[in-house]
Amino acid sequence: MLRTLAIRDFVIVDELELEFSPGFTVFSGETGAGKSILIDALALTLGERADASVVREGIQRTDISAEFATTSEAEAWLAEQELTNEGSALLRRSVDSAGRSKAWINGAPATLTQLRELGELLVDIHGQHAHQSLLRSNAQRDLLDSQAGLLADVRKVGEAWRIWQQIVAQRKGLETNARNLLLERERIEWQVNELKQLGPKAGEWDEIQQEHQRLSHAASLIEGAQTAVNGLSEADGALLEQLSSITHKLSQLADIDAGLKPVLEVLEPAQIQIQEAVYSLNDYLGRIELDPERLAEVETRIAALHSTARKFRIQPDDLTDEFERLGQQLSNLEGASNLDELIAKEKAAEEQYTQLASKLSKVRAKAARELAAAVTEGMQSLSMSGGCFEIALHPATPSASGLEQIEFLVAAHPGATPRSLAKVASGGELARISLAISVIASAATTVPTLIFDEVDSGIGGAVAEVVGKLLRQLGRTRQVLCVTHLPQVAAQGEAHFAVSKATIAFDKDSKDKNVRTVSRIAVLNPSARIDEVARMLGGIDITATTRKHARELLAMS
Repeated sequence: MLRTLAIRDFVIVDELELEFSPGFTVFSGETGAGKSILIDALALTLGERADASVVREGIQRTDISAEFATTSEAEAWLAEQELTNEGSALLRRSVDSAGRSKAWINGAPATLTQLRELGELLVDIHGQHAHQSLLRSNAQRDLLDSQAGLLADVRKVGEAWRIWQQIVAQRKGLETNARNLLLERERIEWQVNELKQLGPKAGEWDEIQQEHQRLSHAASLIEGAQTAVNGLSEADGALLEQLSSITHKLSQLADIDAGLKPVLEVLEPAQIQIQEAVYSLNDYLGRIELDPERLAEVETRIAALHSTARKFRIQPDDLTDEFERLGQQLSNLEGASNLDELIAKEKAAEEQYTQLASKLSKVRAKAARELAAAVTEGMQSLSMSGGCFEIALHPATPSASGLEQIEFLVAAHPGATPRSLAKVASGGELARISLAISVIASAATTVPTLIFDEVDSGIGGAVAEVVGKLLRQLGRTRQVLCVTHLPQVAAQGEAHFAVSKATIAFDKDSKDKNVRTVSRIAVLNPSARIDEVARMLGGIDITATTRKHARELLAMS
């Protein structure tokens, strides 16, 4: 249930903090005082979209927070999102003057989707224009599905419909563009075959470039390596021979003067390293050879790779990737161009959709009978005695929402033939039927807090008293908040808030005549409540008669 609602700088509300209790709570006040603004503010914390117009004029940001006691379903959702807070949920929303919005759940940043998902588990709001939406076929279908708990089944049907239609579109596109697809497939198939014959390998271009460079310079490499070996060890006066002689001479001299030993320590490793270089050069000369045939093969391969790359307008080292890409594209085209296979997929998708939609139709029919009977029963106590309510399921072209069109039918008088709600119901009858549906639907839901925003518009007199009793009865198992202009409904409330407008100066100490209008709300004590109900009965001038009538209404609750 809703525990607290704190509002700052929202439309004409400057600062407000309310605490709520279980049971049936009513809000009343003059038209334009801001009764429904409270509901709008709460709706923002539940994920409704907002713009800069909600920020009070002259202020940079509006801030709204609502604290709820959670249910087991809400606790499970919070745990899944890692947002638990020991049996409570604090939802906060801010909107700045540029229309930018931020949201939090239990102090952690949240998305509007998360606010809406959690809000659906905590609050159910019945707006003041709910009766008007009942005239729309889509709204009638949504109400039936929601009441029957079929929303998950509807989503499955919708997904099956989308899959089916995607395949239908592919099949139609294939039939329309079969010639173009065939030409495209032949072109890519030719390219793939050419690359397959070439057989490019990953990294081949770099390797063959290096091999070509080595083979084409083999004579120079052999000559240079042999010259180096000669100079180091094989020619007369080679470096190793001279270095060995120098080292031997210095070794003898170092026996006379130890100061030459550091020089020997430097020369001896150099002699070893030069000898290692000679070994490596001889090994290199043993491996390298002139191979004109291999050079010709390499040059032919380079030419083939380069020519093919130029034909495909890519670099030679990209040929392998191009081969894989074209192969995948050809595979996709072969699958897409298989009309028989696509037709089989289309048939299977259609059968899956039909199976799910038919199952949905059966459950809808049962739910329609149950809801129609419950609404008919509710109509008897709402000055529509003898009337009846029916829900017709007309066969329709398959769609994402199923195989039927939902139509609400009503007979307002005994013996009348039920006809379309949009054609026969008057404004008052429509409001009463909407209220009956709202109460019945609310009784079936597990949401702990129910809000009715002037859903009693268009009714009055004895019917209003029945409505008040219905809402009070609903408040025995749920928290019910109701914005109302009817004294008969207000008198049934277990708690009563009065909303009013006040005009105040910008600065109390200033003589400036600039003023602003703000909304005020007060919890009414028994005496003040009599005056408020009396005002609702008789208008601005409260008389002894209206007070007496107000006391009688309150005493009957």
